[in-house]
Amino acid sequence: MHWLPIVLGTWNETMRVCAPTVIDAALGRVTKDKCDKRLEEWAATAVRLADIKIHVRGEENLDLARDEQFVVISNHQSSYDIFVLMHAYPGSLRMVAKKQMFSIPVMGGAMKAAGFVSLDRGNHERARTALREAQASFARGTSVWIAPEGTRSDDGRLLPFKKGGFIFALNAGVRILPVTVLGTRHVLPSKDHRVRAGKSVELVFHAPVDPSAYGYDRRDELVSHVRETIVSAQPAELQT
Repeated sequence: MHWLPIVLGTWNETMRVCAPTVIDAALGRVTKDKCDKRLEEWAATAVRLADIKIHVRGEENLDLARDEQFVVISNHQSSYDIFVLMHAYPGSLRMVAKKQMFSIPVMGGAMKAAGFVSLDRGNHERARTALREAQASFARGTSVWIAPEGTRSDDGRLLPFKKGGFIFALNAGVRILPVTVLGTRHVLPSKDHRVRAGKSVELVFHAPVDPSAYGYDRRDELVSHVRETIVSAQPAELQT
C-alpha cells in the first residue's frame, strides 16, 4: 500500500476523534471514559491502516496495568510508538508531550482536554509545574507515559535519558513500568513522512521498578537501572 493513503487515513481519524473532544471540552461534558474510548479507537485504526503486527513480551507485567497506575518509561523510535503503545496498553494512558504538539489546531486542544501533559523543556519551572499537575492522573486511574530521551532516535540506539520523568515517579510515589519498543522505526523512521506498511513491532514490558527503593539521593542509579533494563531487550547491534 502506498504511504499517502495511510497518512491521510490516519489524519482523518485523528480529526474524527479530536473534533468532538474539543467540542465536549467547550461544553463542559468531556469525560475520562469518553477520551479513553476515543484514544483506543484512534490507536487501533492507525495500527490497522499501517497493517502493523504487534508482538508482546512480558504479558504478566503488562497485565498489572489493568489494576495499577504506572509511570510508563520507554525508548522512542518513531511517532508510531504512540499508536502501538496505546493500542497494546490495557489501562488508561496519557503521554507527556512537547509543548509544540499542543499548538496543532484541533489536535492540540483535544490533547489538553484529554489530559495529555504539555512539557516545556526550555522552561524548568513550567516543566516542574506540568509534571506536578500530571500527578492528578493517578488519582483518576490513569497511567502517564514518558519517553526520557526527549526525541526520536535516528538509528534505534538509546540516547541519554533526562531525569524529569524519574523525579516525577518519585514525587508521585508510583512504580515505573519500563518498556522496550522495537521495530517502529521501520514503520516510520525519524525525520521521514513515508509510512512503511506491513511491518512487525515488538513491545517488551519489563518488571516494574519501585523508585522509592532508590530515593532522591540515588536517582542516578534509578535512571541507569531503568535505561539498562530497556537496552537489555534491544538487538546486540543497538546495545553498543
